[in-house]
Amino acid sequence: MLILFETSAGYAVFKLLDEKKLQETQNLYADFESPERAAKVLKLKHFEKFDDTTEALAAATATVEGKICKPLKKLLKRLVDPDVQEQLLVADSALGKAIKEKFNFECVCNSSVQDLMRVIRSQADSLLQIDEKELAAMRIGLAHSLSRYKLKFSPDKVDTMIVQAISLLDDLDKEINNYIMRCKEWYGWHFPELAKIVQDNVAFCKIVNRIGYRTSAAELDLSDIIPTDVETQVKEAAEISMGTEISEEDITNIRHLCDQVIEISDYRAQLFEYLKNRMMAVAPNLTVLVGELVGARLISHAGSLLNLAKHPSSTVQILGAEKALFRAMKTKHDTPKYGLIYHASLVGQASAKLKGKVSRMLAAKAALSIRVDALGEDTEASLGIEQRADLEKKFSVLEQTATKRISGTGKMQAKFDKYQKNSGNGQFNQDQASTLPHKRHSDFGGRGGGANKRFRSDSMNKSFVV
Repeated sequence: MLILFETSAGYAVFKLLDEKKLQETQNLYADFESPERAAKVLKLKHFEKFDDTTEALAAATATVEGKICKPLKKLLKRLVDPDVQEQLLVADSALGKAIKEKFNFECVCNSSVQDLMRVIRSQADSLLQIDEKELAAMRIGLAHSLSRYKLKFSPDKVDTMIVQAISLLDDLDKEINNYIMRCKEWYGWHFPELAKIVQDNVAFCKIVNRIGYRTSAAELDLSDIIPTDVETQVKEAAEISMGTEISEEDITNIRHLCDQVIEISDYRAQLFEYLKNRMMAVAPNLTVLVGELVGARLISHAGSLLNLAKHPSSTVQILGAEKALFRAMKTKHDTPKYGLIYHASLVGQASAKLKGKVSRMLAAKAALSIRVDALGEDTEASLGIEQRADLEKKFSVLEQTATKRISGTGKMQAKFDKYQKNSGNGQFNQDQASTLPHKRHSDFGGRGGGANKRFRSDSMNKSFVV
């Protein structure tokens, strides 16, 4: 029985001297406590050493992919004996399958083989007769080369750019909001009416940067920043403003803050264009269905496009609402119907009652588009365009159906049942209609009693009236 052992220095083939050791793996570590005891169990038959790190990297990548590299092919051709049918113990089942198809070797890969490989690795330097420092240097070199290779050809490397871009975009939005809030509050002491007239943040900062003091607003032309009617309102408000006076140093610092807001806003627009182009290149079908921002946030939340493709449509639907989901499950309330997908344009256009159904249908189509983008070779968004058109038709039918139901119930006339008198009942009974309690007739000296009767007791001289 032969053992194929893979190292960073090369391929080694050992001969297992006692095949019963493979069946008794629980005490196998005791046979490899020292190099002398390990030599009694295994015998090195051949060692094919790598020439350089490049050859070692090619062999390692081939092993990961379950393929046979050139050094291994040379080694197996040298050891194959058509007359003798021996078993070959391998650590990787995919590699064993490839060897069996190529050389008709009976390859074995199970838990016992893994335990045997583990104890061989503990005494690899003595069994291979290689210096321990040299073997450690080869391991480090191969590890670095393999890491560079995986990073260079990683399928997730483009997804990383999307994740970083959408995270930076969210950070920029927070910073812009903080800066513009501070700028409006700061400049509001001098010209408080400007913030109510000009709602756009960038336009507000450009106007503040240009006019400085409010007294100079009437002499400046602001038509390239805001419309003419708004410009007129700004100039009229500047003449009757209730703001206080500020110094030149204050205006200088406010202008520096406005410059920062304008610069960050321009960079945000540039970053959004970059994200849009990257999303159309990486996930075109998903982008057509849910939009660039929602698609990028879904990818960022899942970690990568490949991880997102592994999620079912039900998970895609509530992705981003995990806290609400677990809180609802804990309190036994209704679970959320949507997460990040709520911000998609198709869900936003639907009515409040149909948002749950629309998000479920959109998540089902989005899950298919994600898998096509992650695992398919087509770079066009033909599938996403077809699915979006199909969804829009279905949503319009749903909206019309809901409208018909609402208007139908509103226009429906009330139905009145015809009253019919039941003549089978008897005459009116005064005793049944009375709410007074019934009294005995004897109390009034009426039926069955006659006049009051008196009885004399024998023991007592008293009279009782009955």
